[in-house]
Amino acid sequence: MKKKDWRRQAREAALQVLYQWEIGKMDVPQAADTLFTLQWADAEPPSDEVRNFAATLAGDTVARLAAIDAIVAETTEHWRPERLAVVDRLILRMAICELLRDSGIPAAVVIDEALELARRFSTEEAVKFINGMLDAIRKKLER
Repeated sequence: MKKKDWRRQAREAALQVLYQWEIGKMDVPQAADTLFTLQWADAEPPSDEVRNFAATLAGDTVARLAAIDAIVAETTEHWRPERLAVVDRLILRMAICELLRDSGIPAAVVIDEALELARRFSTEEAVKFINGMLDAIRKKLER
């Protein structure tokens, strides 16, 4: 599997882990274990790279939630993160986490990956909203 492919697969898995964390009220390790052992849709089990990237991204996102949600709230002006659709909120949070981490992944790649997730799991309106939000946040973080 190409590098980009496994990272995209890992981001999709991280989104699913975060969804279980949010909706199922599971902790991140439990949600990751459930996804990778009971709910994995592919015939091939996930690689260690996918598991580790997904679990780390989901865990880091939850760990930085207060800072991430503050960034969302100040960027949207009077629009709390809780008011966003669950999937859109989780995609935004995950991408912001990646922008905040010093992972060496360029901001443009992080944003593009978030938009791919939104295209796959949300609506075209969400894609536009997430793109605008992440672009504004990227500019803010670069200052």
